[in-house]
Amino acid sequence: MINVKNEGVILQKTTFGFENEGVLNPGVIKEDSTIHMFYRAVAKGNYSSIGYCSLNTPLTIDTRFDSPILFPQFEYESHGMEDPRICKIDDLFYLTYTAYDGHNAIAALATSLDLIHFEKKGLIMPQILFKEFHRLASSKQSLNEKYVRFNDHGGSIEKNGKPLFLWDKNVVFFPRRIHGKLCLLHRIKPDIQLVAFDNIGDLNPEFWQHYFLHLQENIVLAPIHPHEVSYIGSGCPPIETSEGWLLIYHGVYDTVAGYVYVACAALLDLENPQIEIARLPYPLFKPRYTYEILGYVNNVCFPTGAVVELDRLFIYYGAADEQIAVASLNLKDLVSELLLHAKKL
Repeated sequence: MINVKNEGVILQKTTFGFENEGVLNPGVIKEDSTIHMFYRAVAKGNYSSIGYCSLNTPLTIDTRFDSPILFPQFEYESHGMEDPRICKIDDLFYLTYTAYDGHNAIAALATSLDLIHFEKKGLIMPQILFKEFHRLASSKQSLNEKYVRFNDHGGSIEKNGKPLFLWDKNVVFFPRRIHGKLCLLHRIKPDIQLVAFDNIGDLNPEFWQHYFLHLQENIVLAPIHPHEVSYIGSGCPPIETSEGWLLIYHGVYDTVAGYVYVACAALLDLENPQIEIARLPYPLFKPRYTYEILGYVNNVCFPTGAVVELDRLFIYYGAADEQIAVASLNLKDLVSELLLHAKKL
């Protein structure tokens, strides 16, 4: 077992209107000596924007903005910008988030050169009806029935005159190109899938039609253990180690009291991240403390950001959808533990 230290709550809601209901699920990146945190800030009515703070150590807040650094401007994100993740590829920062219009939740992208000024690139996952997705994804072989259960909107194709699209969330980029291609993980319940492409402009309807025809070839991780049996989703951007890409993700299981969200860990092949090297057969950490058990959504540890400091991995996560907390552990110990559970070839 891994020795995981609970570092406690690091960020709470304030009386500012944009974050007076909660703060959660931050994207985190270290640039030079500063740690930058972009977090989901929730206002009354569950309207989300992205707040910002900087840290001068993994556990010490330095500055915190009193207004959002990014806020909804377009129809596709009119009800909120949720659950940001961030990484740097070459000289460009990629900030992904879930754009919510009140009906549809689809991943979007903003980019920056300086972590201050961002250019919104719009939705990067497709607007596709579930019926069409299912037709494509099941054309070559049968699709896991959970794809229907979680994604068909009860058979509805519209609500209040608006189409209901496939929800496609939890997008995280790999922090470098792999064989010249940009790579990202995304989540269509219940699995985590991989997309590889040359440029953002390649993500057009023809690309997605071909991708969904071959969806099952692009599933990286599917739930296999009891603590993730309901569904899983990408968490922090993958971390490159000598043994593979370390992926911290969330797993979900159902109880009589509702879903429980836990933090999980897996190792993917460096040159072909579709290959799973290893996965922990138990949660990395799970709700144990009051701030993780009781909140806007109970029983949630939702990891979305991580930094490495002197061989120690600091994982930032949403606690009960209301606060931001941190857990830390020795990075080498985690990789070694994962390798003890390597998949048999």
